[in-house]
Amino acid sequence: MPHHEQYKKSLRQDAKRNVKNRAKRARLRHAVRDLRELTSAKDAQAALPEVASLLDKAAKTRLIHPRRAARLKSRLAAHVNRRRGARA
Repeated sequence: MPHHEQYKKSLRQDAKRNVKNRAKRARLRHAVRDLRELTSAKDAQAALPEVASLLDKAAKTRLIHPRRAARLKSRLAAHVNRRRGARA
């Protein structure tokens, strides 16, 4: 255990951040998974901006790497476009 007050405070802050980051990361993973599982092209097209926004926010706060966010957005957009093409 730490002996100084600032290190005790750091432990408390780290624990809080860990809980919040785990929740945000789980929400992000679920959003990406749910978008991939959508069968309707219309629904997927509507959900894409929301998921892209979540990815951008996660990258901005370094929850995930910015290039990973860009890669996921690109792949999800391609997925949605394939759905639109299959519909036509």
